Amino acid sequence: MQRVEDEILRLIDECDYSEVTRLFKNLSGGKRLRAKLILKIASNHEMAPLLAAIVELIHAASLLHDDVIDEADTRRGVASVNATDGSKTAVMLGDILYSKAFTELVNFDKDIAKTIASSVTALSKGEMMDVKMADEFNADEDKYLDMLYLKTATLIEAAAAAAAMLVGKDVEAHAIYGKNLGLSFQIIDDILDITQDSATLGKPALNDFVEGKCTLPYIYLHRKLDDSDKKRLESLHAKKLDENDSVWIKEKMQEYKTVEQSFELAALLSDEAKGVMSADAELVAILDSMIKRSF
Repeated sequence: MQRVEDEILRLIDECDYSEVTRLFKNLSGGKRLRAKLILKIASNHEMAPLLAAIVELIHAASLLHDDVIDEADTRRGVASVNATDGSKTAVMLGDILYSKAFTELVNFDKDIAKTIASSVTALSKGEMMDVKMADEFNADEDKYLDMLYLKTATLIEAAAAAAAMLVGKDVEAHAIYGKNLGLSFQIIDDILDITQDSATLGKPALNDFVEGKCTLPYIYLHRKLDDSDKKRLESLHAKKLDENDSVWIKEKMQEYKTVEQSFELAALLSDEAKGVMSADAELVAILDSMIKRSF
């Protein structure tokens, strides 16, 4: 991972602009899930750290744009770039990171470069779908999972597939693993937005719903409620919740076990990924760690 961090800093330095360096240093690196996945799959390949750095720049760029779209003041408990330096700067920094990542992709085989680049198109499409879906309460599970796949899972899927290409491993199996890891990872994130407190999250609890996102626990809850309670839940969508409304939502979720139902889907996806990668203990361990995390 130190080589990945060194590569990231080298790429940022090559942008040759002190503002980019300053702003990037203020970003939280996060879990580096995508980089760690690439290193696990292609651990002995000399180009793996660069590929991991490229994917992390893409991920960072997508988060910068995501924060602007969501008007988020914080990211991982730290003030977001759009909060400290404005939305225009955040968008431009994201554009620089995307552009630098694409520039470096030419160092790789065409199929590897295409796999990563195509995932960014899918990611952007997923982001647009997410914004559009926030216009009204969405009760369609399949529609939500399609968006989740595009917005979150495609880049993880592409990272796993590209790493497999790099070292001649089974690309299809690793792609399935990456897709399911990405989907289950995000479902767990959606659950934590409900079950964890604000201090742990680094943002208000139930923030997804306030921002207009109908994640699985809300979709499953909507199915279980009577007509009157359905209307109440729909009326709270994309609005600031008072204490009574927050308590009501959580109590109804406990009553109908919609968080548990969401976790069951995440666990099922994780188990499917384990099935295609059962011979790789380290990749199985990543899934186990992800599904058990509290944040």
